[in-house]
Amino acid sequence: MRLNLREILHQPGASVPFAFQMDLSDLDFYGECPAQAPIQVSGAVRNTAGALELQGTAETTLSLRCDRCLKSFRQEMKVPVSCLLAERLEDEENDEIVLLDNGEADLDELFTTALVLAMDTKHLCSEDCKGLCPRCGADLNEGPCGCKPEVDPRLAALAQLLDKETE
Repeated sequence: MRLNLREILHQPGASVPFAFQMDLSDLDFYGECPAQAPIQVSGAVRNTAGALELQGTAETTLSLRCDRCLKSFRQEMKVPVSCLLAERLEDEENDEIVLLDNGEADLDELFTTALVLAMDTKHLCSEDCKGLCPRCGADLNEGPCGCKPEVDPRLAALAQLLDKETE
């Protein structure tokens, strides 16, 4: 969505609200497409003392797969976005200001970038997820598997001595 801001560029105190939906269902994030639900974007751009300030939020429900146990789960995501907008830069080193294109702001690009940067690289269904057994693949969240604990080969002789003592 392109937001026309020409009307408020030179009117301190003026604002332009916005609300729209984005579809990022084809956004590939580490081999997954987590944004299957529409993303609700809302906010406003205000001219405060000659500076255009964008305040907004993007909200959605992500469809994720746990990195430990591989179960699918859903997670709410709410990303606040705040930035300054300008027609031109006075200082070339200031990369925190987003430039307008012919008096318009590209909100799709702004909010897509914010969502991607806010996305976690590791997804867990719960903080205490135990994952899968590395030997048999059993889900350790459902209970212990039947595998015997693996003995470090460097300590195998010590383990045999301890087994003899218990007999």
